[in-house]
Amino acid sequence: MSPATSTADASAADSAWPRVEQREQEGRQWTVASGCWTTLAMSSKPAWQALAKSLETAPPADDRAWDLRPIGQLDHIGAQLLWEHWHHQWPATLEMLPQHKAVLDQVAQYTVATPDEPPPSLSDRIRAFSHNGPRAMYVVRDFTSLIGQLALDVGRLIRAPHRGPWRDFSGHLYQFGATALHITALVGLLIGVVLAYLISQQLRQYGAETFVVNILGLSLIRELGPVLAAVLIAGRSGSAITAQIGVMRVTEELDAMRVMGIPHGFRLVMPRVLALAIAMPLISLWTSMAALAGGMLAADAALNISPAYFLSALPRAVPISNLWLALAKSAVFGILIALIGCYFGMKVKPNTESLGRGTTQSVVTSITAVILVDALFAVLFKGIGFRA
Repeated sequence: MSPATSTADASAADSAWPRVEQREQEGRQWTVASGCWTTLAMSSKPAWQALAKSLETAPPADDRAWDLRPIGQLDHIGAQLLWEHWHHQWPATLEMLPQHKAVLDQVAQYTVATPDEPPPSLSDRIRAFSHNGPRAMYVVRDFTSLIGQLALDVGRLIRAPHRGPWRDFSGHLYQFGATALHITALVGLLIGVVLAYLISQQLRQYGAETFVVNILGLSLIRELGPVLAAVLIAGRSGSAITAQIGVMRVTEELDAMRVMGIPHGFRLVMPRVLALAIAMPLISLWTSMAALAGGMLAADAALNISPAYFLSALPRAVPISNLWLALAKSAVFGILIALIGCYFGMKVKPNTESLGRGTTQSVVTSITAVILVDALFAVLFKGIGFRA
């Protein structure tokens, strides 16, 4: 085919496109429609974009006269497009061929306005609310199944420890624990400094500067240290767990493991849960020590309380039972974060959008669960760790 023939074909195709133009005839402004107003002519993207752009500048019905005589072909789709542009009203002046008028008359006769969506009734609201119940039950069922499978896998590990995934366990322990020490220490140190300065401003008014050791020690060791470490690990390691397992879902590695007979719970869930259950109390203790170090330095600078007095008064102010409670609480936090991360990772669908949504849900759910469990521990053990 020669270039001249290709150019001629392209020009013919362009001339068949539906278009709207503004012209002035006999001192009056006319809106002239031309081309083929059919489904086939409007099916190409360039033709539709050009028509939509020209219709945006064309008046709807009353402002100018419309001339449809140059239209070559008009089907019901093109007539419906014109009728919608006219807002279901005939223009004041309209020129068209008889065959076009027949199509437009039929469209105008059978076109009805889109009804307004009725507001939801009481039964609709009850039905929508009741649908949340089965979804919540499904989540509870799947999460309980995950916990039960974890218990079976731990029992299997106890019976045959030589078959355990120890290499995976040691790798997760290093990834979740050792690589998180610097960020948790920095955040804990800064939190301790801020708390010490805020507390010192209040205690100085009553001459009770020495009680800064009691307040800092009890709040950091019992509550803030474990919770702060859990929030950091939930955002850092919980999201990583969901992303790792989710990518395995996207790349169909989980299906390959199932085909090869490798259990997901024993090789994916259990090593991560055990690693976080062991690493989380150590990270919590490390974070509390960093926060206490920051508080001790700030107390020395703001209240002239020496580090020697701070270290000697700390065991008397904070009973050792608070430390054991914090370690137990941190272990529960680690198990929850790992289970939630694995649960949302297993629920990822094989697409990137589901992976991102699952990672976000994992972090939010983990932090919420940590706060709720911490409140539960505070209520259940309110009489432990305080001197009479």
